[in-house]
Amino acid sequence: MRLRQVALVARDCEPVVENLCTVLGLEVCYHDPDVGVFGLRNALLPVGPDAFLEVVAPVRADTAAGRRLARLGGPGGYMVIVQTDDLHAARARVATLGVRIVWEIALEDAATIHLHPSDLGGALLSIDAMSPPGSWRWAGPAWRRHVRTELTRELLGVTLAVRDPAAAATRWAGVLGCAAETTRDGQRAITLAPGTLRFVPCPAEEPERLAGITLRVADPSRVCARARDRGLPSHTHGVRIAGVDFDLVA
Repeated sequence: MRLRQVALVARDCEPVVENLCTVLGLEVCYHDPDVGVFGLRNALLPVGPDAFLEVVAPVRADTAAGRRLARLGGPGGYMVIVQTDDLHAARARVATLGVRIVWEIALEDAATIHLHPSDLGGALLSIDAMSPPGSWRWAGPAWRRHVRTELTRELLGVTLAVRDPAAAATRWAGVLGCAAETTRDGQRAITLAPGTLRFVPCPAEEPERLAGITLRVADPSRVCARARDRGLPSHTHGVRIAGVDFDLVA
């Protein structure tokens, strides 16, 4: 299992995409027309050599993304997408744990299952298989031309804010066929290959959510300066874009 893509949700894609491109030095590679089936429009941006950030926005009423926006009270994290070499085994684990599949598709070069966020906690999870493994259908046919690594080098992980971090980590680990562990700072985490999922406590008055994304960057101070220039919140090693904290690792 490896972390391959993270999605944000917003009322309007363009301002979020502009901030991601300007602050993180990324570039849009594709707008996937097929997300129209979910009542969405989107933009995909490569991060590092072959991972991705996605921004989605609802274009009709009564969509899962729209309901997530309402719960969050604004833009925020939406979806975690991991890649597997054995989707059949993942399906078996999902069935054993009683986790609901809310959408699935099998194509010649890609297959995916989307899992109900209420059954896992924190975010919608998608488990995907690609043929060949190094491809990524959702990013369009020419995504490699848009890879920009001068500033942002790698997608390292995500942070999920949940009511019960230990229980959520155990649940996610069971679905992913991985082990949940306790880090040196006392957090519950799942280590993928590559990528890390971290689980932290969520205050009772706030909704569970995908709260953070960790990136390896060439120069955190440069990213933070770009964020300040755009009026975005920032601190020594992080910026906030679309309600999500981007933690920056040099």
